[in-house]
Amino acid sequence: MGNLEDVETAMNTLPKITKVSTGALWMAVMTITSLHGAPANEAQTAPAKTAPAIQFANESFYGADGKFDVEKGKDAVVALMRHHGYPVFPGMREQLWVSDYGTGQFTKLGLAACLFKNNEDDKYMLMDLFLLPGQMLPEHWHLDGEKNPAKREGWLVRWGLSHIVGIGEPNLGKDVVIPKCHMNGTATTMHEVVAGPGTFVPLAKVYSRHWQFAGPEGAIITEVANVHTDTAVRHSDKKVNDNFLGKK
Repeated sequence: MGNLEDVETAMNTLPKITKVSTGALWMAVMTITSLHGAPANEAQTAPAKTAPAIQFANESFYGADGKFDVEKGKDAVVALMRHHGYPVFPGMREQLWVSDYGTGQFTKLGLAACLFKNNEDDKYMLMDLFLLPGQMLPEHWHLDGEKNPAKREGWLVRWGLSHIVGIGEPNLGKDVVIPKCHMNGTATTMHEVVAGPGTFVPLAKVYSRHWQFAGPEGAIITEVANVHTDTAVRHSDKKVNDNFLGKK
């Protein structure tokens, strides 16, 4: 803070009043500090850039045979939950669906999801999605299938940050890097909404392609929809699509 002479000078510039509150005096001192800077004996240093608080090594998810270890994937998702304070309730781990879509690059392309309810009779669905830092949920779209209509959905980011991408004017930021294992680093849609906690983003249009990319602390997203039908999901990347549909 400034010295007493600076405070007195600042106070003399204020309108004459009969009583000065503690708050007013503090504001005067803070004004002097902002104008004159910190005392010479206090070093002026820029805040150091730090690595994200939670990181994962891709090789840790694969065994000697190169196969994706689902249990280690679940370990990472639970660690992400705890990092953000998400409630890890009993049985949560067992309900998790985790996949690297056969790419061998789980930290770059993958997804974990917990489907709480998928009512095909009354048509309502609730699911939480979990993305690791810098992980992409591959581009896909939904068809009509198994007597269900195409999925109408929207996403509410609860923790972290997600770039939610779909149709529209291309505006994809440079901090979104599509991994080479997804269509050689490309996608067909490039319009993003950068969504943080409390932001809800609806699907732009039924049948339209969409994907997501998590920020540096990952993302936990609640998805709401009319219904989910696995066999009616299609992915833009052929290898990813074949893996998801169980094709060799």
